[in-house]
Amino acid sequence: MESWKLEFDWLRIRHLIKDRFQRDALPDLNGVLFLIGIQELGRWKERFTKEEKQDLMHIGVCRLMSYGGYYEFAGRDADGWPHWRKIRPIAVQGLEEQENLLKTYAISYFTELEANGEGLSSQ
Repeated sequence: MESWKLEFDWLRIRHLIKDRFQRDALPDLNGVLFLIGIQELGRWKERFTKEEKQDLMHIGVCRLMSYGGYYEFAGRDADGWPHWRKIRPIAVQGLEEQENLLKTYAISYFTELEANGEGLSSQ
């Protein structure tokens, strides 16, 4: 994906999230990963612990990296939390390349939600 297209689509997704949750600021990549983690968990609670927030961001990363065949869904544990299995190493080098890959997959994730008529859960 060309860099201008990536930035344009990434900005659109960030605005979509900002507007949906009626926030003043655009979310950063970590905020988007956290939101994807919550979407994949399938439930919301008023407060998550620091550890749960880290787990939710990890779920977000794994879900996005499944688009590239790096992870596959392994199932849910007894508490309903999704788990992913790494199936191949991630060959992307450097922070900027990693962020761009995650942004590209996040765009795919939200485009897929839109195409399926699914909205973002705000609660």
